[in-house]
Amino acid sequence: MTATENGSIAGDKTGGDAIRRKIEALATTLSLPTVRRALGTLEGEHPSHRRFGSDDIMDIRPYEPGDEARRIDWHTSARSGRPMVVHRQRRVTSRVWMLMDTGREMTGSCESGEMAWQVAANGLRMFAALSLRRSDDISLVCADSASITRVPFHGGFAQFEHTLDRALERPWDHPRNMDALLDYARRINDRNALIVLATDEHALGERQLGAIHALARTHPMVIVDVETINPFAARQRTVADADTGRRLPAFLIDAVSKREVDTHRSYLAAQLEAQLHAGGSTLMRASSSEAMFRTFVRTVSVTLARTGFSTHPVAPPKALGTTGKAGDRL
Repeated sequence: MTATENGSIAGDKTGGDAIRRKIEALATTLSLPTVRRALGTLEGEHPSHRRFGSDDIMDIRPYEPGDEARRIDWHTSARSGRPMVVHRQRRVTSRVWMLMDTGREMTGSCESGEMAWQVAANGLRMFAALSLRRSDDISLVCADSASITRVPFHGGFAQFEHTLDRALERPWDHPRNMDALLDYARRINDRNALIVLATDEHALGERQLGAIHALARTHPMVIVDVETINPFAARQRTVADADTGRRLPAFLIDAVSKREVDTHRSYLAAQLEAQLHAGGSTLMRASSSEAMFRTFVRTVSVTLARTGFSTHPVAPPKALGTTGKAGDRL
C-alpha cells in the first residue's frame, strides 16, 4: 500500500541529518581494533593477504632504513643478532557487497514517518562507515524489476553517502524483483565477501527464505529488514493501496486486526531470523532509522561481548523526536 497527500516522495530532512551525524560519530568513536573485531565476528574473519596486521607472519627480513620502528620484532631480532622486520597478515574482508532493493514497494511508510528506502539506506550507511574505516572495498548494487545496476564507488564515507544519495534519486516506478537480486548475490564468487541486503519485511516469502538460507551457507550475510507501518494501527493517517489508490476504510481499523497483523509479521521475522541464524548470519530489523541505529549498536556490542573484547561504551543515541505525517505510504 502506498500513498501521500500530494503524491510526492519526500523524507524527513531534519531527522535524516541527525541520524547521519550519529553514524559518522559512531565510526569515529570506535577504535580501529574494535571495528575490525566487530565486523570480523559478524562476517567470519579470513586471511586478507594484506600486510601490517597482527596475525600470521607473511615474511621476515632485516631492518632497512625507512622501515617503521614498530615493525621490528624484538624476539626475532634477538635470535638473529640484528634488527629484523616482521610483516604480519591482518584479517579483513576484501569486499562488502551492499544490495539495495529499489522497487516501488520501498516507498512504503514506517511508523516514524520515514519511507522504507530511507531507513534501509541508513542501515547501509552504518555498515559502510565501519567497513570503510577498515579499508574494505564496497560494491553498491541497486535493483528493481526493470534493472540491476552496480553503482561505481571509490573513496571514503562522504563519497559513499554522495554515491548512495545519487543512486536513490530515482522515480521508483518499477516493482521489486527479489528473486533476481538474490540470484545476483548467489553469483558473487568471493565466498569471504560480506553481503548486506537491504529491503522491507514484505519482500521475503518462502521461496526467498530458501534462497537466503542457501546463500548464507556460502557467504557471510546480513539482512537489513525494515518494518513498515501497520495499516490497522494508523488511525491518524491516510493509508491507501499502492496499485488502486483506494483508502483503507476506517471501520476496518481496529485492535483485533492490528494484533493479527503484528502477530503475522512477528512470525515471519522470527522465521527469517532462524533461517539466518542457522547459516551463521545476522538479521537487523527496525521500523525507523533511529531504531535501526540502536539495533546496529546493540548488535556490535553483543558481538564484542561474545568474543570477550572490551571497549569504551558508546553513548546511547538521543531520540529524534520524529512524528508520523498524514498520507503515509505502506
